[in-house]
Amino acid sequence: MGFSFSRRFHQSARALARNLEHRYRIQTAMSRYYAQRDEMRSRFRDWQSARTAAGGIKYEAINRMDKYLVEFADRISARGAKVFWASTGLDACRYIAAVAKAGKVRCIVKSKTMTGEEIHLGQALEKEGYQVVESDLGEFIVQLRQEAPYHIVFPAMHLSRNEVSAIFQEKLGSHPTDNPEELTLIARQALRELYCTAEMGISGANFAVAETGMISITENEGNARLSTSLPRIHVAIVGIEKIIPKVADLALLLPMLATAGAGQPLTCYNTLIGGPRQPGETDGPEEMHVVFLDNGRTTLLADSEQRDALHCIRCGACLNVCPIYKNIGGHSYGTTYQGPIGSVITPHLRGLQSWKHLSSASSLCGACTETCPVRIDLHHHLLQNRRNAVRQKPTFTEQCMYRIFGFVMKRPQLYRWASPLIRIALPLHRKIQNSFLDPVRAWTQSRDLPPAPAQSFKEIWRNRNAP
Repeated sequence: MGFSFSRRFHQSARALARNLEHRYRIQTAMSRYYAQRDEMRSRFRDWQSARTAAGGIKYEAINRMDKYLVEFADRISARGAKVFWASTGLDACRYIAAVAKAGKVRCIVKSKTMTGEEIHLGQALEKEGYQVVESDLGEFIVQLRQEAPYHIVFPAMHLSRNEVSAIFQEKLGSHPTDNPEELTLIARQALRELYCTAEMGISGANFAVAETGMISITENEGNARLSTSLPRIHVAIVGIEKIIPKVADLALLLPMLATAGAGQPLTCYNTLIGGPRQPGETDGPEEMHVVFLDNGRTTLLADSEQRDALHCIRCGACLNVCPIYKNIGGHSYGTTYQGPIGSVITPHLRGLQSWKHLSSASSLCGACTETCPVRIDLHHHLLQNRRNAVRQKPTFTEQCMYRIFGFVMKRPQLYRWASPLIRIALPLHRKIQNSFLDPVRAWTQSRDLPPAPAQSFKEIWRNRNAP
């Protein structure tokens, strides 16, 4: 199975890397993001200190997760919400389906939630016979196309206006247009009625505040507010790593999320939800359920070396600067979380051997670590995943190559004897490069070996310092 994931990844990456129109579209969008992000960063008194402070908040939350999760659950339960602890994605899907069945639900509106995408919640509920409609504009578009989201923050960024218009014409019977405002109105007309008729709304959460027992949702369209307040049942599915200690922490984390994720000073809608409708209140759902999802997160929590990957606030900044992502796109990864952060956490969440190829899809330039607003050491974690994969299940070829390499490097005399042989071997290799005789064909198919130097460094040094 791991080979299948790897093969599909390489096939898709190879095709999209050669698609110049696709690359131009993505990189043009990214260039606009860079300008906006840099402007917003300059409004912070000290962006680097803000990163350190944000990382400190998440460090405290993750390292005392047991305390803060219980505190959150106690406070929100006291206001009438029900909390369910889901060990796996299957547990979460079954619980939410049971809630829908008990509430005699027929239609469900779902706001943007990467955690829901992670466990394929929409597909699971559709199999049970429920109508599930994405209410986020980008998610709605890719749902109509029967595609996965392309990006953590911008689900439909790979599509042109004409492509969006074409899918609206096919699925919604709308008129053709390439005007963004008209396209938005077409989607709005299709969704507005569903908000009023749906019996259940599903959301994620950007943060879960232990101090107040409230979930924080940040968005630009307002669809999450409608999805969580109009239906009579609200289900929030939340990864356990979304917990933070205090409501005051949002004063830093919300601007950091907006700046790093979309180059905004603050997203348009920031909502705190603390339970179902209370006595005397006129708005809000009759029931609220919070599903805390583990699904491999505690395994990552137990790894002291890579635990800080759970600090991620899902801003997508590392995707935006990654040279690999900008050339192969989001769908090539074949998993919910793409780019550097996805390459780090997916092997933990879905199996190291099946997904180890993602950690090798990196230039190790360090741009992801440099841009991360909570200072996750991403490019080193990619190296650690590679090391762990080899330690766990080394291949015969890798074992032979590294043992030979280690044997030679530990013996200076042998190394000096082998150096001239390399200068002889490189020209010979060029004659068989990319043929079935090439022992490193997989590497040289897309790379050229450097020419052999006329002299080694030691030879140059010896000649320079000769009396």
